[in-house]
Amino acid sequence: MGSTVLNPRDVSRDIFSASIGSVCCCYTGQPMDTIKVRMQTNPSIFTGLMQTGRKTITEEGISALWKGAVPTAMGMVAENAVAFSVNEALKRAFPDPNKNSSLNNDGRPDLLRPFFMGAITGCCSALVLLPSEIIKAKTQVLVGSEGASSNEVFRRMMQRQGIKSIFCGLDSQLMRDGPFYAVFFGGYELNCYLFRSYVP
Repeated sequence: MGSTVLNPRDVSRDIFSASIGSVCCCYTGQPMDTIKVRMQTNPSIFTGLMQTGRKTITEEGISALWKGAVPTAMGMVAENAVAFSVNEALKRAFPDPNKNSSLNNDGRPDLLRPFFMGAITGCCSALVLLPSEIIKAKTQVLVGSEGASSNEVFRRMMQRQGIKSIFCGLDSQLMRDGPFYAVFFGGYELNCYLFRSYVP
């Protein structure tokens, strides 16, 4: 079973596909994410969508809209690579016994299984995503260019708090990502089954 679960071709395909999609999503959505974070953290200075975008570009240049993009991209690549590879590995390790079973005449799969696997996947993803999210958020709220790079932010975090600085809020991250991926993967499998069964 081990060689089937960790088949290099399958694992590398899962990771590569997830990584490419992650980078594209990151650089497409990062400007709006930067504006959102600034409006949320400094509402007295950044009062609206257009005002925040205009103020950021005028004072810091258009590249400021992509502040924190590098740790975001790295985090998203790691998150999605872990999410899809772990979920696919779990499906290979624990195949649904109801599928293709002669005892299950209606062919209905075990619809709880993907929810449980999704929850496990979410907990694994949270561990690799959290450090990049913390660095990204701290970088985005810094105005100006001095000391505002992700590397400098990370260095200051390590100097002040050490390794625990990149895992602040891990408990809430687990509580967010576990249910999210349970619904994400479980909902996907459930809807696929419903469409196959009831949509002509």
